[in-house]
Amino acid sequence: MEYQHYNPTITNQTILCCNCGVPITPNPANMCIDCIRNEVDITEGIPKQCTLNFCRSCERYLQPPNLWVYCELESRELLALCLKRLKGLSKVRLINAQFLYTEPHSKRIKLQLTIQKEVFANTILQQVFVVTFLVCNQICEDCTDAAAKNTWKACVQVRQKVNHKRTFLFLEQVILKHNAQRDANNIKEAKDGIDFYYSQRAHAIKMVEFLQSITPIRVKTSEQLLSADIHTGSKSYKFTYSCELIPICKDDLLCLPRKIAHNSSMINQLCICSRISNTIQVIDPNTMKIAEIRPQTYWESKYSQFEALCSYQDLVEYYIIDVIEYGPRVGKYQQITVEVCLSNDFSNTFIARTHLGNVLKAGDHAFGYNLAHSNFNNQIFEDYCRSNSVPDVVLVKKSYPSRRRRNRARNWKLKELAMEEENNGEKTKAEVAKAEQDYELFLRDIEEDPELRGMINLYKSMY
Repeated sequence: MEYQHYNPTITNQTILCCNCGVPITPNPANMCIDCIRNEVDITEGIPKQCTLNFCRSCERYLQPPNLWVYCELESRELLALCLKRLKGLSKVRLINAQFLYTEPHSKRIKLQLTIQKEVFANTILQQVFVVTFLVCNQICEDCTDAAAKNTWKACVQVRQKVNHKRTFLFLEQVILKHNAQRDANNIKEAKDGIDFYYSQRAHAIKMVEFLQSITPIRVKTSEQLLSADIHTGSKSYKFTYSCELIPICKDDLLCLPRKIAHNSSMINQLCICSRISNTIQVIDPNTMKIAEIRPQTYWESKYSQFEALCSYQDLVEYYIIDVIEYGPRVGKYQQITVEVCLSNDFSNTFIARTHLGNVLKAGDHAFGYNLAHSNFNNQIFEDYCRSNSVPDVVLVKKSYPSRRRRNRARNWKLKELAMEEENNGEKTKAEVAKAEQDYELFLRDIEEDPELRGMINLYKSMY
């Protein structure tokens, strides 16, 4: 008895389309694809033409309601901006979106979109269509103000009442490192500082907050009424923020008021400013105490606004003859007692106690203040001298005379802010020489202080 193998053949069942009668595979709609597309348009509700506002002056596009953004042609930012302008995309599923080439001068941007939508039960229809965007020229508010010579709405005036520019040279490098000047329309050099101009008040407030985070300042705000609408009650103002920096710099010799010295860890009134950040850090070379003074304490009253007894222009170079005694060590500072003399006069010697034991040794040079031959017109210092002994010499930092004799060019450089100079750049020879001297001293501070180098950016020099 022989067995026969039965191999059934699978045949696809077909039905006729209810509209055109074409044989199709059964589906819930009982219609062919062409008939479904003729009956249902899933792109209904999505505009096929739209408008983009473009500012030719600053090359930015308007993102409603009032935000202007910079987008390059056929970029992801421009694609996102175009899709946000299309209403009805939330009701469908976006599969793909891409740019179609158009002539740059045609003022047309074309997008090819692929979408999907469920039209009947368990029936998903996919469709490809093109949306054309018409680019219309419109001047933004910033360019309008610039054309009307009303280029700023807020100004930040940074001032410091000292006779040098060391603080502003450091402040300039910190601003460049964090790119804090990016929102400024213009930067001008003033007599005792710098002015930053902004088209929006929020940008000026952001700059003031940045300055408060890196240096002690006192801020005063003023406003000027430009225009007012009596019907709507709207007003337009110009705002000015005056930021006054504390007139104290690093390595200055201070004589603190008695009340502030007692509130600052009972530190000695005669001390050295070791660092300026958002607070004032001082150190006493005799007791190695370190204290911090808040800006609010300094600006509290007129009596508290003490000034520096000596600044960098009063520094005198000394020669370290011998290290007599080593004292305690506090952090990176080491207390030592040294015998010193003037670098150009070895006839008179002085005994000084300093906090620079970690960098000084016999045979080195150091900068300091000669208090034995100084006369200060300061009431706080006079009251201090009546009840305390004043040292003859206060050493501040190490000196490198051999390095200063080198004429070798530095292999690094600094960037500068693009600012308008005061009086159209017209300066006397004395002012130019003073500015060059301050800049050279600032470069030496960068070479000698690794902590200062870590706070700014240095760039390779090609010379």
